[in-house]
Amino acid sequence: MERPPEDHPGHGVVTAFGRQLKLLRTRAGLERAEFGKLVGYAAQSLASFEQGRRIPPGKFIDRADEVLDAGGVLKALKEEVARAQYPAFFRDMARLEAEAATLNVYAVYAVPGLMQTEDYARTVFQMQRPLLPVDVIEQRVEARMARRAIFERQPAPLLSFVIDEGVLRRPIGGDNVLRETLEQLLVTAQFRNVEVQVMPTECADHAALGGPFTLIDTNGGQRIAYAEVQDDSRLYTDSVKVRELEARYGILRSQALTPSESSATIVQMMGEA
Repeated sequence: MERPPEDHPGHGVVTAFGRQLKLLRTRAGLERAEFGKLVGYAAQSLASFEQGRRIPPGKFIDRADEVLDAGGVLKALKEEVARAQYPAFFRDMARLEAEAATLNVYAVYAVPGLMQTEDYARTVFQMQRPLLPVDVIEQRVEARMARRAIFERQPAPLLSFVIDEGVLRRPIGGDNVLRETLEQLLVTAQFRNVEVQVMPTECADHAALGGPFTLIDTNGGQRIAYAEVQDDSRLYTDSVKVRELEARYGILRSQALTPSESSATIVQMMGEA
C-alpha cells in the first residue's frame, strides 16, 4: 500500500512554481524541447516541473529565470521550493540545520541522515511503511544528499555525532552498503570541524535511552532542540527542556568512546562487514 500524497511533490509551492514556469515559457514563445536545450533539461523533465510532479533543483531555477527573463520571479521561490523537498515534519529542521553554527546529534535507530550514503538513504526510504512511491523516494534521496553541503560551508559549523554501536552493525541495504556507509562515516570524521563518537553496546550506563535528538546552535546565539519519532517531530525552544537535553548529551559524550577510539572501532567494523 502506498502512502497517500500528503507530502508528495505536486502540492503547494511546487504546484505554484510549475504554473509560473509554464506561464513564463509560454510567454517567451518556447516549446518545451526548445526551452530544454537552453537550460540543459529534457522536455520530459520540464513537463514534470511544470505539472508539479517533480521538484526542480536550484541550479535549474537560476538558469530558467535567466533564460525566460523572469526578473527574479522564479528565483524568489527558490528557497521555498527547496524546503518542499523534505517531508512536512522535517522542513523547519532542514532550514535550521543548513544555517546552524553548531549541531550535536545523537542517533539510535539509523546512521544520521547527514552521514548516509545514497544507497543507504534509498534503502531507508524503501523500507518505510506505508510504502512511498518511487518518485518520492528518489526526490527524498536527492534532498538528503543535498544536506551534505553543510560539510563544505564556510565558516564551517561545529558538528558532533554520538551514534549507538548497534546502528553501525545493522546491515541496512546489505553488507556492501553498510561497508560504504562506514567508510564515508570514517572519512567525514576526519574533518577538522567534525567529531564522531560511538556509544558502545557493552556500556552499562546510558544517559539517553529516551531516544534520538539534535541540539542546534543558531548563528544568532539561540540553542534549540529537535526530536523526531515515527514521522513526527518537535522543536524545543523552552530553556528548561533544552538544558535537560544539553545535560544528557554531555553525559552521553563522556560515556561514549573517544573520537580516536571510535574511528578505530569503525575500522574494525568495516573489516567485519
